[in-house]
Amino acid sequence: MNTPPSPSGAEHTDGSPIRLGALVPLTRPGWAEAGRHLLAGLDLAVREVNDAGGIDGRPLELVVRDTAADPERAAAAVDELADLGVAAVVGEYHSVVARAAAARADALGMPFLCSSAVLDALTEEPTEWVARLAPAQSHGWRIYADFLLGAGRRRIAVATQPSVYWTSGTRVLRDHLAPRGGTVLELDASLTPEALCDALVDHGATALLLLVGHPEPAVPIVRAVRSDRRLAEILIGAPAGQPEFAEWAAALGEDGAGVPFLRYLPERLGPLGERVGKELRERLGEAPSFVAFEGWDTVAVLAAVLRSHGTDRAAVAASWPRVAVEGTRGPIRFSRTPGIGVWQWVWAPVHVVDRDPAEPDRLRVLHAG
Repeated sequence: MNTPPSPSGAEHTDGSPIRLGALVPLTRPGWAEAGRHLLAGLDLAVREVNDAGGIDGRPLELVVRDTAADPERAAAAVDELADLGVAAVVGEYHSVVARAAAARADALGMPFLCSSAVLDALTEEPTEWVARLAPAQSHGWRIYADFLLGAGRRRIAVATQPSVYWTSGTRVLRDHLAPRGGTVLELDASLTPEALCDALVDHGATALLLLVGHPEPAVPIVRAVRSDRRLAEILIGAPAGQPEFAEWAAALGEDGAGVPFLRYLPERLGPLGERVGKELRERLGEAPSFVAFEGWDTVAVLAAVLRSHGTDRAAVAASWPRVAVEGTRGPIRFSRTPGIGVWQWVWAPVHVVDRDPAEPDRLRVLHAG
């Protein structure tokens, strides 16, 4: 692990802002809606910290960089933010982008608190510089596999695109389902929707999981499967969470209901979560996704760290194992988890949820992790 001298080590006493770098996908091909929710949570928490007097009288300031789901762009942004003197970097939604950011942060000696990306191997080697709030993919996707088994779905097809994230997810599903009598068939998402439907029929699949981008090719695949009478009984699932967002419902309407996904919220929020959720709804003009809560919790953790350990980057990174913060979704503490090289919150609440076909704007819990 590289530990170069920290350019932000000097403490300021003049009330100058403490800057936090924020990596957020705000433009295509990034999932811009997820980025908007993540930024809303980050920004709300920063404003609340500042309204309460800041960090020892110094305001927090977000320095936002749009990653557009581009790993190279994210890595370059970490370099830029380091030169700007930020105390830490936060954010990111896309796992492959967060992995690039984490590698660069580790190399520079920059604390990085990853808000929302789940890929287990966020770094190639263990690092002290990176911590993560989102549950690891292996944890959440095993819960999703248990949901499939409980629903009697054992012949699973996955429509997938080339990506380390989708490949990792497929492996998690296969490793968990195979010993329990399940099978996983991989279908190339570049197939036409009609050809994909034919393959599902030929295989006798009882579930199709969308390990693909949104809106393309997810939307045309869902429409094709929903309109194919041969597949009337198949379950369509999207473990990565695309149906959480209003954009999904707007694009698919009733066809987008009844598609189970992973959601990292408790079934019922506590008082803090309820208050923050209300504020987020007002900011967003819609129900906040779990990603917005992840953003708020990220800043809550870092504000506590900065108050107790100052802005020195090495001190911030050294504080991860001593974090004890009340988040919107429960008490947050970081620890070391086998097979994961970063400090990890074990675990945020995990539920399998879908949009109720009888009332698509309502989310219903199908399975608790």
